[in-house]
Amino acid sequence: MLSAIIDLLACPVCTGELDIDAGTVICDRGHTFDIARQGYVSLLAGSTGGLRSDTTAMVAARERVLGAGLYAPIADAVADASSGPVCLDVGAGTGHYLAHALDDSDPAARGIGLDLSKSCARATARADDRIGSVVADAWQRLPVADGVIDTVLSVFAPRNVAEFARVLTDDGVLVVVAPTPRHLAEIVTPMGMIGVDPTKPERIGNALTGVFEREDRTAVEHTMPLGRSNVADLVTMGPSAHHASVDEIAARATMLPELVEVTCSVTVSRYRRV
Repeated sequence: MLSAIIDLLACPVCTGELDIDAGTVICDRGHTFDIARQGYVSLLAGSTGGLRSDTTAMVAARERVLGAGLYAPIADAVADASSGPVCLDVGAGTGHYLAHALDDSDPAARGIGLDLSKSCARATARADDRIGSVVADAWQRLPVADGVIDTVLSVFAPRNVAEFARVLTDDGVLVVVAPTPRHLAEIVTPMGMIGVDPTKPERIGNALTGVFEREDRTAVEHTMPLGRSNVADLVTMGPSAHHASVDEIAARATMLPELVEVTCSVTVSRYRRV
């Protein structure tokens, strides 16, 4: 809930400290932001420039996939790579990975789930009582105070390198999950999906060079026996859903065999500031 993390946030207008007052988030200079009845707050400052965000259908599909445990090894690896009680997930989605990263044995554990999508924010707000859910643009200055985060998560999400470095503590870590070209490869063509750029690992490394240094990298790869509905959900939960309707995706899935062996393949990398 927001009260658990309000001291970690910063006003998106003036960067001042924030507090909660009668259903409103407010800063010392009087900038106010209403808390939605679902428990999240929007800290957007200005236009998002027409950026796409996840829809309700995408979030529902993601909750079904994650709830079925199909990506459980990824969540476990993210939790293993995380460090310290305070975690920020930028592009939090449903809050699934953030909730797993919080140490159940640490009473100080708490997290900020940040996403551009209000549908994601609603899901994150109910993921765990220790999580505060915030709507914000990951490409702008994050509404988070300087040097207060122990772990920043970027799981299949944008990487605002300068902002990650700003909000982390001196010994904080950045955990990046990125797909390999083998990820979901068996269904990319038949389902009309966007494939993984083979140069993606190199591009990530180049973007982080000079600011972060990788200290660990774990390959997470397993095969998932999937029915047609599972395949449709995997497509619907990701960026390919911006280019096809739910009905179009379902129709493509009916052309597949009843059971398809699909590869889940990602890298989980941990970085520290240089």
